[in-house]
Amino acid sequence: MAQQRKTGLGKGLSALLNDGDDLRQESNERSASTEYESQNSARSGVTGSIGHVNISEIEINPFQPRTDFDATALEELAESIKLQGLIQPITVRKISSNSYQLISGERRLRASKLAGLTSIPAYIRTADDQQMLEMALIENIQRENLNAIEVALSFQRMIDECNLRQDELGERVSKNRSTVTNYLRLLKLPPSIQASIRDNQISMGHARALISVPEVEKQLYIHQEILSKGLSVRKVEELVRSLQEQKPPTSKKKANEHSFQYRKIEDDLATKFATRVKLNVNADKKKGSIQIPFNSEDDLNRILELLDW
Repeated sequence: MAQQRKTGLGKGLSALLNDGDDLRQESNERSASTEYESQNSARSGVTGSIGHVNISEIEINPFQPRTDFDATALEELAESIKLQGLIQPITVRKISSNSYQLISGERRLRASKLAGLTSIPAYIRTADDQQMLEMALIENIQRENLNAIEVALSFQRMIDECNLRQDELGERVSKNRSTVTNYLRLLKLPPSIQASIRDNQISMGHARALISVPEVEKQLYIHQEILSKGLSVRKVEELVRSLQEQKPPTSKKKANEHSFQYRKIEDDLATKFATRVKLNVNADKKKGSIQIPFNSEDDLNRILELLDW
């Protein structure tokens, strides 16, 4: 009896241990199978999957709202990718058997190319053109290093091309409607002021103060004062209040209006000819001359070409 109990107990332990080994083997096989299927799914481009996609098979998103990428920042990201790999996958949509279109992550894609990668981790999604545009714009807006004009242009595109109202746009980008409105109003400023915002010569605070000025001529005048004197936002707000509160005599008001108009003409001509242009106007405002200086014979020829001479 004792011998039988020992033999039976031994068989029970052996069976239990063997079952454990079988279970582990089955688990490992199932895990390996899942990983293999996942890799094959990514390679075959099954939507909703994540895996490595050949960089040569990825087309740039034609709806990408941003075309300016800082070269130094790209080099730094490329160095990071060389050391650690790309941590955050890009997002693409499959458009043929061996072709994908980028939805978001162009900066990461460019840096990966610089780093010498031949494939890149990617989420594979299904999206139509409008969805692609909306996703690209939203991803672009969420970047921290966008200037205010780039944000405003992205907002305007979402309204125009995705048929969104301002309140719907605010919900998409997690911003209240007044914030969206303030950005969109930047696009009503003269091009020279928009360029200064884009180039970080003046801040969003300066821009908000300028927006409150209804007259374009005064906006241009204040803008020039900011650039030439380095005025702070508070100083600009004081200047705006001062100009808005002024009630000069009619003749002086007309003189100021003429002055603003002439300054705008000078600015527009200076932009066209890439040189300082001076208007000389006589006292009765009926006659005058335009001076376009040149620094060399080549410079003169350049100006003459612009005049179709």
